[in-house]
Amino acid sequence: MKERMQFAAAFAMALALASAPVSGQVGSGLLDLNSAPEAQLSGLPYLSPAIVKEILAKRPFSSIVDFNTFATGQGLTAEQTGEVYAKAFIHVNLNTGTPEEILLIPRAGKRMVREFAEYRPWKTWAQFDKEISKYVGQPETDHLKQYVFIPINLNTASDADFLTIPAMGNRMVREFKEYRPWKTKEQFEKEIGKYVNAKEVARLWRYVVIN
Repeated sequence: MKERMQFAAAFAMALALASAPVSGQVGSGLLDLNSAPEAQLSGLPYLSPAIVKEILAKRPFSSIVDFNTFATGQGLTAEQTGEVYAKAFIHVNLNTGTPEEILLIPRAGKRMVREFAEYRPWKTWAQFDKEISKYVGQPETDHLKQYVFIPINLNTASDADFLTIPAMGNRMVREFKEYRPWKTKEQFEKEIGKYVNAKEVARLWRYVVIN
């Protein structure tokens, strides 16, 4: 009887995850290296005023790998970038993130490279909590969650989902919803490009998907 109840509970969870709307969210708790203001970047370890100026000029970086290449080119060691990444990062897409991106997440390691890929496509944080906590427990799962995002569906996401995007404001939420149904990246670039420059359009596009 107990085994039957456990099976039923597991089946119900799987069904809920399968049928859950794919809206997506971005992990919270860290500064975003692509949008944090100069004053906050200046408060990070090892980022001199000259490096901060370079970050502001070069961003948005396409990924944390891109930023890491920049940082090491500025003379930062792996230990020093690790200290930066404990406070600030560029989120990794759970559904497309490469091993190189995942390995830059503090304490992720090769095991999470495997586990992140195994459970794709990721749809909800509940799914992430359930699967990843099997291996590292909930506190460490919460730590990893800060560094990743589940792509946000432009056509179904709620205001709360959109507001998890770093530096996202209420006005941009309205614009994201105004042009539904979204059909192509080109449409996104055209419409959102009316309100922000091409660099900001590219930064926002990292977090969204059209389904």
